[in-house]
Amino acid sequence: MLNRQGRPTEAGESSEALAGTFTGNRALIIEEPLIFEIGRPEVSGVDLPEAPKVGHRLGALERRRPVGLPGLAEPEAMRHYVRLSQKNFGIDSGMFPLGSCTMKHNPRLNEKMARLPGFADLHPLQPRATVQGALKLMDMLAQALLELTGMEAVALSPKAGAHGELCGMMAIKAALAARGEGHRSTVLVPNSAHGTNPATAALIGFHVASVPARPDGTLDPRDVADHLNADVAAIMLTNPNTCGLFERDVVRIAEAVHEAGALFYADGANFNAIVGKVRPGDLGVDAMHINLHKTFSTPHGGGGPGAGPVVLSKALAPFAPVPFLRRDGERLALVEHTAEAGAAQPFGRMASFHGQMGMFVRALAYILSHGGDGLRQASEDAVLSANYLKAALADVMSVSFPNRPAMHEVLFDDEWLKDSGVTTLDVAKALIDEGFHPMTVYFPLVVRGAMLIEPTESESKASLDLFIATLRDIALSIRAGETARFAGAPYFAPRRRLDETRAARSPVLRWVKPAAE
Repeated sequence: MLNRQGRPTEAGESSEALAGTFTGNRALIIEEPLIFEIGRPEVSGVDLPEAPKVGHRLGALERRRPVGLPGLAEPEAMRHYVRLSQKNFGIDSGMFPLGSCTMKHNPRLNEKMARLPGFADLHPLQPRATVQGALKLMDMLAQALLELTGMEAVALSPKAGAHGELCGMMAIKAALAARGEGHRSTVLVPNSAHGTNPATAALIGFHVASVPARPDGTLDPRDVADHLNADVAAIMLTNPNTCGLFERDVVRIAEAVHEAGALFYADGANFNAIVGKVRPGDLGVDAMHINLHKTFSTPHGGGGPGAGPVVLSKALAPFAPVPFLRRDGERLALVEHTAEAGAAQPFGRMASFHGQMGMFVRALAYILSHGGDGLRQASEDAVLSANYLKAALADVMSVSFPNRPAMHEVLFDDEWLKDSGVTTLDVAKALIDEGFHPMTVYFPLVVRGAMLIEPTESESKASLDLFIATLRDIALSIRAGETARFAGAPYFAPRRRLDETRAARSPVLRWVKPAAE
């Protein structure tokens, strides 16, 4: 029997606990219908005069039937969306341990700065003379990123990580073509890479060759050397890698790649682990995107906003895309067309406008408020937090690479679940019942049943201890054979476990009013 939360009834549970409610609500947990179920398309929540009959210029594109938006009074509309927002989980709600995503705290100072009218009210087509403050801020951010990475130039226009990857790889392709080596068509990608890496290389016409990792989760420079030849254009390497490990042979790998005439693209998604500790340019990197929405605290998730500036080495700097900043005496100019680029050889453009001024403001506010020592401490604290989790859970969960220190994230596999009848997905769903967002599951693919946890530097020791205690309780429950706790989890969320495979393969994207009974 299920109780009113939908969870199996415990022995001795009172009959009252089995009772439902008339409304379907459970105290402040509101059963929220769709907005189409609340409102009606034939009514409006506001009185408006009849619209005058006017001609239109839509031609064959004129709407032939009503738009079908439900009519609600203002309080109804407001309450609906507020209640939906209360069902969201974010970094402001609690710990968000998604591995590979760096869901860190977004200081409210950043938000205050981004809302200053001089930044918030900008328009991309304003005269350049009226946006000198914005250009100065972009220049300060660019200089900070170059200082932290040891690189020569930076393209600020890419919108996010994958867009930045595309920018970096297009710069590499342009550089090779400029030196008469456009025939190089192969890109080496470790099998532990982010999935966007091979996708980006393939998108612009490269052939992708996978390089396997060693048993300890890192890349062997000898394996890289075995794959190098005159056809190789570049290697795409994440460091720290997706297993949460620092590639200790990265300099030797870079030297081998350069000796073969190829270039080195670094995925900067995990830069949060090494800021202030090591400069990628000093490791031999030629191009690297930086997720401002990971490393420098600007918020992300739900499709945006994002920003993925790309830093470039001296070899690639001339090929940075337009638009880019250039100093013209005391003023900053935005070079928006390749014809204005002078001696530079931009490969083209990634976007019509920069478009993410709010992200630039937030990132620079974060950098300036922390300073170099604060940024370095953030990296150190992120690594410390991950290793604390690793040490505290290693006796009850199986660490994928126990003999290597973790960087900012720690990787577990499902060996500890063997023969228990409980899966990685079950553990993730059980965490929802405990009030935690699950960790990243089944990624990276190099280990079975992966659980990738990134606590970031934002969490206090008390917060980490509660998370550790929760996972230990889950582990002990699994050892005790309490499979009912996991079989249908989550039990306490607004909705129970979904058939995710069916939802992905047969999505229902339009609400249809049910037929009247």
